[in-house]
Amino acid sequence: MKVVFFAGGVGTRLWPLSRKEKPKQFGHIVGDKTMLQIVVQKLFPEFRWEDLYISTGEQYKKVVVDQLPEILNENIIVEPEMRDVGPAVGYVTAHFAKRTPYEPIALLWGSDHLVKNEEVFRQALKAGERLIEEDPNKIVFIGQKPRFPNQNLGYIEYGDEVNKIGDFSIFSFTGFKYRPDPELAQKFFESGQHAWNLGYFVTTPQFLWSQFEKFSPELFKELKKIYDAIDTPDYEKVSNEVYPKLEKISFDDAILEKMDFSDALVISCDIGWSDIGAWEALKEALSESIDENVTRGKVILKDSRDSLAFNYTDQLLVGIDMDELLVVATDDVLLICPKNSVPKIKKLVESLKGTEHESLT
Repeated sequence: MKVVFFAGGVGTRLWPLSRKEKPKQFGHIVGDKTMLQIVVQKLFPEFRWEDLYISTGEQYKKVVVDQLPEILNENIIVEPEMRDVGPAVGYVTAHFAKRTPYEPIALLWGSDHLVKNEEVFRQALKAGERLIEEDPNKIVFIGQKPRFPNQNLGYIEYGDEVNKIGDFSIFSFTGFKYRPDPELAQKFFESGQHAWNLGYFVTTPQFLWSQFEKFSPELFKELKKIYDAIDTPDYEKVSNEVYPKLEKISFDDAILEKMDFSDALVISCDIGWSDIGAWEALKEALSESIDENVTRGKVILKDSRDSLAFNYTDQLLVGIDMDELLVVATDDVLLICPKNSVPKIKKLVESLKGTEHESLT
């Protein structure tokens, strides 16, 4: 099975650490290794370097090579320009549909995810591979069994158990649910028929390619031009001409919201997954309790609770009487805000464009 990690986003929810010149996936957020290195390592020893692929932007290719020197150069799939997730998945799908159309492929979004139960994660991927080998015209969603009624995530809804592979129950798919209100989130948590939607899935390139043709015909028509040029002398020219003009559309809107429920299966399991794509989510993932503080670097907190203080500078950061605050210090930016104000960070970063502070984005 081939495994593709998407590592092309900018990650403004983790600004000022994550920036367009060096996004979160290439930064040292939770340890001595970068997020890209951490997520890739979780595949071994079940998978091989030759089966690992990275999808990223042209400006990040050198960083990928520097951080993953073992990866084959031809296994780095470079998008000519950022166009949203729908085109990105279609671009990757075109390459595999042309070269290995019926070999199972896993698509993962691990650059801002923590996975603590690594063995369960690998075995879930292997279970997905077996299911797809049995039926190449299916897509298998791998979801995290909810640990609490999270309102900030999407959910996969599933029905009856239809199969079992090893320790994994395989369920029918009955739809997606997005960011429920508190009451609905509690119902999802208690139902036993909902999993957090991680965006992880296993399928065959040929099946996914057929879904683009069926549900996004205009996008497919343009991607087909790239598909036809793959492994020809015209590939780079065609890609650079066609891809930047593709419609910006999410993968959910392009494909997932339209596909037939009967074409999908669900594995719901505990892989110890946490989203750390935003500061408040990172704090939640790294703390053992709500009141616990999370710090990095030279930090002293006194009489403080439920706060995150990350210091990437050489000076000492001291906080007193801090409750539910985020403090992130880099050499050129100091961010201070309440935890519940994190959604405003993206808007702030966007507002800096065209100003004297644009270089900080």
